[in-house]
Amino acid sequence: MTVRPKEALDYHSQGRKGKIEVVTTKPVNTARQLSLAYTPGVAEPCLRIKANPDDVYEYTAKGNLVAVVTNGTAVLGLGDIGPAAGKPVMEGKGVLFKKFADIDVFDIEVDAKDPDEFIRVVKALEPTFGGINLEDIKAPECFYIEKELRRLMNIPVFHDDQHGTAIISGAAFLNACELQGKDPATVKIVVSGAGAAAIACMELYCELGARHENVWLVDSKGVVYEGRSEGMNEYKARFAQKTDRRTLAEAMEGADVFVGVSVGGLVTGEMVAHMAARPVVFAMANPDPEIGYQEARAVRPDLIMATGRSDYPNQVNNVLGFPFIFRGALDARAREINTEMQIAAARALAALAREDVPDSVAAAYGGTRFRFGPEYIIPKPFDSRVLLRVAPAVAEAAVRSGVARLPIDPVAYHAHLEKHLGRRHEVMRVILTKAKADPRRIVFPEGTEEKILRAAQNCVEEGIARPILLGSPEAVRARAAEVGVDLHGMEIVHPRGSDKNEAYAQRLWDRRRRKGVTMEQARREMHERTSFGMMMVEMGDADGCVDGLVKHYPETIRPALQILGKRQGIHYACGMYVIVLKNDIKFFADPTVNIHPSAECLAEIAISTAEACRWFDIEPRVAMLSYSNFGSTPNEDTARVAEAVRLVRARRPELMVDGEMQVDTALDPETRNEFFGWSDLKENANVLIFPDLASGNVAYKLMGKLGGAETIGPILLGMRKPVNVLQRGCDVNTIVNMAALTVVRAQGGLEAKL
Repeated sequence: MTVRPKEALDYHSQGRKGKIEVVTTKPVNTARQLSLAYTPGVAEPCLRIKANPDDVYEYTAKGNLVAVVTNGTAVLGLGDIGPAAGKPVMEGKGVLFKKFADIDVFDIEVDAKDPDEFIRVVKALEPTFGGINLEDIKAPECFYIEKELRRLMNIPVFHDDQHGTAIISGAAFLNACELQGKDPATVKIVVSGAGAAAIACMELYCELGARHENVWLVDSKGVVYEGRSEGMNEYKARFAQKTDRRTLAEAMEGADVFVGVSVGGLVTGEMVAHMAARPVVFAMANPDPEIGYQEARAVRPDLIMATGRSDYPNQVNNVLGFPFIFRGALDARAREINTEMQIAAARALAALAREDVPDSVAAAYGGTRFRFGPEYIIPKPFDSRVLLRVAPAVAEAAVRSGVARLPIDPVAYHAHLEKHLGRRHEVMRVILTKAKADPRRIVFPEGTEEKILRAAQNCVEEGIARPILLGSPEAVRARAAEVGVDLHGMEIVHPRGSDKNEAYAQRLWDRRRRKGVTMEQARREMHERTSFGMMMVEMGDADGCVDGLVKHYPETIRPALQILGKRQGIHYACGMYVIVLKNDIKFFADPTVNIHPSAECLAEIAISTAEACRWFDIEPRVAMLSYSNFGSTPNEDTARVAEAVRLVRARRPELMVDGEMQVDTALDPETRNEFFGWSDLKENANVLIFPDLASGNVAYKLMGKLGGAETIGPILLGMRKPVNVLQRGCDVNTIVNMAALTVVRAQGGLEAKL
């Protein structure tokens, strides 16, 4: 990816200068709030902390605050450019901490090249921070600085240039060895470079199974060998080989693994050609690797290669490590980030790369699909699951190794981390947990679609549902093999060859013969997978149905209504979206089914949606929306909404409901109380009933596209048996969520109330 100099300069200079700002987390809008934030209110937490120093984590931001500290002596590929010139990099590091793990950062640039002076400055910062991320400090001083600070400080100190690269490439090392059929304990590893990253990589690789005697270190003076005096230090000496070989080319003969953390262009195609069979090449120099990807592949098509670049497969990117490692360390309130925690992070990343990759990750990388193999041995930075895998692994390792101050409950901690990913994960966790408690049979009529197959596999692996895939068994198996889906735990049913076909057709004819359906038409209809799937639910051969990935919404809902029908007492099915905002949840209805609902229909929509809201453990506050406030614009449309309010109150007097009202009146209690203090709606509305399908559909899509909201749905309410209709083209995660909702409805926990 090419970045033009002016583009980069404009990015940093336009608007508010730099890339970061400090924002308050508590309101400071009134004199009373100011008194709480500062004097006299601030005295109370000060006195508590004085009495019990650990209370600093309770009453201040320390527990979520990391210092990114540098002296600017080894900034990226720029060298010793000084602390001020390194500040843009440190700000950028802060952006990544916040983006990927919701950790707050102050960047601190220290004008101190003397290691002991630097150590004194950083040690003095301990009361402020929960952790220290050392950055861009040259070797060998960085080893001494980190070692001393870890000895002197009682909070985690982590030099990312050393350990970050080691952890990420260590995960890649484990997976590459597995794919190439090599034993980490026996591979010969040649390392170009002997600085902070190189030494840390080799130390961690050895913790992961490699052996010191098999590591060949090569620096600017050549091979590090026993008896060499020039350019040596204690860290290099641990890897000194007893050998006559002196050059990088000589060292690489017969090597299984090459690790480059040096400079671009050092390695030739001939060197790679002389490596062992099925070699592993990590050319991680930036921006130019030690050997180009295409050049290496040309001479050794059997290799697995990783670089530091995003435009080639297997990018070793430290952002996969430090945000999540610190997240786990901070949450366990660890005293340090030790070797056990680093090993746990590397193994968690390696394991994640073997899992199915969500559509959201593919979308972030231009639609490219990723699957564990030679071109995908480590996860991608925009994979939100990294937080949920690495942080718990690190926190639990901190507890096991005795450096944690707080215990970690794995289940509760996983739920806590989901909050950092957005409230959608938090909301869906309740549904998924209930589904896993009693998974049911869910039929997927579109059984040959890749997304359906991958969603079904996720349902099996997570214990959410027991999938039934419709389609020709040969076609389903062929498609599953093509996209790498394991069909274990799934049932395949072919509608055209099913022995249930005649019974299903008879039931359809019985239900629809007075609607003009002949027996022959019913038989033909049962060859259609959507109708067959709905009839499986009707006849009790499946517990629920999820369909509509590649069809228009009406094409799926019509058979659902004709075959399954609506619940007793319900005249109108409707659609509901859960709109998940940063600090709130709203329920929108009906954006999918009823085009121009009558007052009677609106009343049923409101009651069904309010009941669904209660199932999410949220007390409904219903606003019936219009462009008018309480009769201010009297006409047929506003009268229809007002009549719906009257009907809801008559049938559900316990519901908090009012209207007709404009959306700002519904969502702004201060304005509503000022002008309509008599309204029955006393707080913010959380259930918004739109006067027609057009307004509801437009509103929920605007919330998603412009408002940054996450959406769950559409959830089909009012049906006699569990069925949900997908949005055409939705992602795998959405399909899994809709399957979980359908399972819970089949259990009775949701359907009883909906």
